[in-house]
Amino acid sequence: MYEIARRHLGKVVAGAAMAVTGTAVAVAISLPGPAGADDTPGGRAAAGAGTAGTVGAAGTAGSAGASAATGQGGADGAQGGDAQAQGAAPPPATVVPAAAEGEKGVGSDPLTDDELTRAETLALTAPGAAAQQNVEGGRGPQHLGTVLADPPPVSDRGDPQPGDGTRRAEVRLYDYGRDELITRTVNLATGKVEKSVAQRGVQPSAHPEELREALELILASPLGKGVKEDYEDATGKELTSTAQLWFNGDLYRTYREANVPAQLTRCGEHRCVRLVTKVLNGAWIDTRDLIVDLSARTVTRVG
Repeated sequence: MYEIARRHLGKVVAGAAMAVTGTAVAVAISLPGPAGADDTPGGRAAAGAGTAGTVGAAGTAGSAGASAATGQGGADGAQGGDAQAQGAAPPPATVVPAAAEGEKGVGSDPLTDDELTRAETLALTAPGAAAQQNVEGGRGPQHLGTVLADPPPVSDRGDPQPGDGTRRAEVRLYDYGRDELITRTVNLATGKVEKSVAQRGVQPSAHPEELREALELILASPLGKGVKEDYEDATGKELTSTAQLWFNGDLYRTYREANVPAQLTRCGEHRCVRLVTKVLNGAWIDTRDLIVDLSARTVTRVG
């Protein structure tokens, strides 16, 4: 009877040890790294390396237990590892430099940096542009984006000829003075603005400059007090600049909301945005209930 009890106790202890090892592996895999805690690519890579190291350590402990249980199998595995360690190291990786970008693209190639700069300059200095307003209320419309324009259809006269190689850019701007989206088509060969169309009630995605201005308005508003308090709680420091926060966001669209406050009923006609923010390399700060009307330059709490 004593022998049976001793063997049973041995099985219980061994099973508990295996369970602890298995739990360590599960914890190492299931616990994420500090997601969003490091906002740099290098930081994300380092976090990944740390997680891999944890899993490897747990896996090594499990392997050691398995080798001890199987005896000769562990020895064979060690010999295999030694043989692999004695092999030649892999050659270093070779980074192929990117091909040099020319001043002008060809055909349907994406716009080059030079073409983007040229198109935006021409669109922002077109006649009447000085009378328009950007997101900060300054002179000139707010730049939203620039893309390669589709080739114009061929007219009955055959002008322009298909395949003539003329590249055009479509520059999207916003005039906060009139709440109008302006789309200007620039001929990159001639340097002329060939077409300009203004539309109301059309709201493309927000530009980073607009999001930054929205955050500036939040921090300047009485409703930004909670954001500053959350930042100080998380860091022990005072929040005085948008540069201390990571932020992103997009337009607030009233048709997606169940309850729209009266102050925001003109969103869609006005340009309104909602932000998500966090401490740089740190905790999230919830600003989703603060909607910024960039046209009226007001901040409203929702929900």
